[in-house]
Amino acid sequence: MIIDSHTHAWQRWPYQPPVPDGESRGNVEQLLHEMDLHNVDKAVLICARIDKNPDNNDYAADCVKRYPDRLIQFADVDCSWTDTYHTDGAADRLKTAAETYNLKGYTHYLRGDDDGSWFFSDEGQRFFQTTADLELIASIAMGSHHHVPLRKLAAQFPTVPFVCHHMAGARADEIPPYPQLEEVLASAKEPNIYVKMSGFAYVSKVSWEYPYTDTHRVVRALYEHFGASRLCWGSDYPVVRNFMTYQHSIEAFRTHCTFISDDDKAEIMGGTLNRLLNT
Repeated sequence: MIIDSHTHAWQRWPYQPPVPDGESRGNVEQLLHEMDLHNVDKAVLICARIDKNPDNNDYAADCVKRYPDRLIQFADVDCSWTDTYHTDGAADRLKTAAETYNLKGYTHYLRGDDDGSWFFSDEGQRFFQTTADLELIASIAMGSHHHVPLRKLAAQFPTVPFVCHHMAGARADEIPPYPQLEEVLASAKEPNIYVKMSGFAYVSKVSWEYPYTDTHRVVRALYEHFGASRLCWGSDYPVVRNFMTYQHSIEAFRTHCTFISDDDKAEIMGGTLNRLLNT
């Protein structure tokens, strides 16, 4: 089974510059078409209530209702672009979202200048206690500098799986001794921190240079430290179309990361996430 850990679906294309097919490029049917072409069984919809899409949680819920065997919704809960970001009532909003959308997980994008201190505020603690109580997966968009507070949080809430987006903030353009990567790798000591093998174009020095061989140093290090059981492949469709096709997003990992065994690739491309979703 192949499960795409990181996809989006929008009714209106949210990014600049505008595209000529803005009313259809982000629609879920485009995603399902690509999944069908490339034998991807399921996908997690990472909701993002960004420009022109304040109703993205509701749209994703409707998509799941129409295609329940193919899609899993992770709702946007207080992401960095929302007015409610790190404000009072976060735990209640999370509980309401979980009940409204029957969630297995949610997504939370951190601001780049966030120092992680909110995690340990009274409200942040209630938020992650609610995450634990409801047995939710926390899908976190973050930078490498967020790993210090994340490790502390993961140790405090050991039953919560924290799944970091796009290689967890590592970058291929670092110079030795690779401080960003070292911060990411240090998080492997917390057994409930996971990493998405997605965002090859973001990690690479050159976003269009498929197959992104300069990222292999990062991929290999993540594989060696986290192991296949804590890595999850993701496409970042449809945003990935800015750099490559959906098939390229699969093969950048499956074909070109030759240092990973076929059995472990199967785990990373579906086994790990399937266990998390069904725990």
